[in-house]
Amino acid sequence: MNTLKSVFWDYPDYADENTLRLSIQKCREENNIGMYKWLLRRLLEHGRSVDVFRYVSVEEIKTHLNDLQLTDYTTRKWRRLVEVYGESA
Repeated sequence: MNTLKSVFWDYPDYADENTLRLSIQKCREENNIGMYKWLLRRLLEHGRSVDVFRYVSVEEIKTHLNDLQLTDYTTRKWRRLVEVYGESA
């Protein structure tokens, strides 16, 4: 089952793991922060945490969490996950 389809239902190319991974990497390399934050926001808002951690690190999430305009619920959820998983990293 491809859980990325629930994250990128309207952008089916990003539902492909390799495409998403390459897009994130390209954003990092080219310092395309706008696109990077858009992808990160979609992942954090709609993705499962186990899936999100396959593409971005806890440190990356921590760095950008306050800049992503997430819902209150999602912000609280990811702050807690960063707190818990940041300790073990």
